[in-house]
Amino acid sequence: MSNPRPTKVTPLSGFPEYLPEQRIIEQHFLDVIRATFELHGFPSIETRSVEPVERLLGKGGDADKEIYGIHRLADGGGAEGHGETELGLHFDLTVPFARYVVENAGRLTFPFRRHQIQKVWRGERPQEGRYREFTQCDIDVVDVGDLAPHFEAEMPLVMAEVFAGLPIPEMIIQVNNRKIPEGFYRGLGIDDVAGTLRIVDKLDKIGPDTVAGLLVEAGNTPEQARACLDLAAIRTPDTSFVERVRDLGVEHPVLDEGLAALSAVIETGAAAAPGAMVADLRIARGLDYYTGTVYETQLVGYESWGSFCSGGRYDELASDGKNTYPGVGISIGLSRLLGLLIGKGLVGASRRSPSAVLVAVTDEGSRPASVAVATALRSRGIPCEVAPAAAKFGKQIRFAERRGIPFVWFPGAGESGDQVKDIRSGEQVDAQASTWQCPQEDLRPQVERLGE
Repeated sequence: MSNPRPTKVTPLSGFPEYLPEQRIIEQHFLDVIRATFELHGFPSIETRSVEPVERLLGKGGDADKEIYGIHRLADGGGAEGHGETELGLHFDLTVPFARYVVENAGRLTFPFRRHQIQKVWRGERPQEGRYREFTQCDIDVVDVGDLAPHFEAEMPLVMAEVFAGLPIPEMIIQVNNRKIPEGFYRGLGIDDVAGTLRIVDKLDKIGPDTVAGLLVEAGNTPEQARACLDLAAIRTPDTSFVERVRDLGVEHPVLDEGLAALSAVIETGAAAAPGAMVADLRIARGLDYYTGTVYETQLVGYESWGSFCSGGRYDELASDGKNTYPGVGISIGLSRLLGLLIGKGLVGASRRSPSAVLVAVTDEGSRPASVAVATALRSRGIPCEVAPAAAKFGKQIRFAERRGIPFVWFPGAGESGDQVKDIRSGEQVDAQASTWQCPQEDLRPQVERLGE
């Protein structure tokens, strides 16, 4: 019988996989995010991973370039031959959420709020902080017919609380309102508002000179291009942005609406979370379904990394023909954030294993006694594992050290029972599995901010 041919493993770029200690970091972030969302009354939902391609197309700017289509291999390359709808993996969570609202409107209570933490897929060119498969963490509020504007201020405040609970550098939430550039552009005589927004949205990537050139190539005058850049340069921590926009001398009713709406959001934010958000009129958001307030978020000192948290208001994404369900949402790109934090050594876990205790095994005949100790510890909520082999105790201690497990338990080592050793300090004391208290800080792996 011939040996099977070895299979060469080829890594796939853009599909991140974490080592155990990195996964501990991710799970900590997920726990904080989920707990904060629920603290603000956002229940959890999960939508399917696929949507009809027809629905995905046209809902996100250049979505047609990013969508992963799916088919069964047995179909020979396509489902359409069997009369089935062509399907694609969702590229965000907002489009499937809008569909979910329409389908379940009769069973939901409005205004409806939810949080959603799922994988999404985009056919992007993989690079640092950008992936083809990644996790997003969304909150949204939708209503029927009309959505109260105060929800637009609530979104960034929830995220500010999330960031305050994570071991990360300071985050600044940048807020704009799409009606400001729309009204401003119309006041300048620019008709292609969506196209202009997409160009301005590239400012961070390509710089003002290139953006100005693209605006002129798109049919605008150099004066119009300069005015667009002057608007995008306005950034204030308070409502003084209104006066600075007025100083540019452009007037339009839609501009007035946007300035009033953004002022309300910034005033609410300044009162509830001072310093957490700024008015930044450069923020445009490339997705074409946003109609009002839009958000992006940067780490202070790491602005070149771009945005990790973004979203906005959408008024026409969800509709059943009779009713429209306007909404507002904001999303953390968790994989993107973690990829850069972990990659730059800015966050770390205290150990690789969830175990706080390794129960040693004296010899294989005594393994049942060690298992009994572990069972007793676990019944009291203390994570532990039994040594994989009855090696010399020094080797078992090194096994624990490599995994960051802080305590090693030695059954029968004491005069009247067991002993437990803190392998960091070397202290070894008598202990009973039914009463020993694990220090609270050692009970679970600690995730800490590093690099400072």
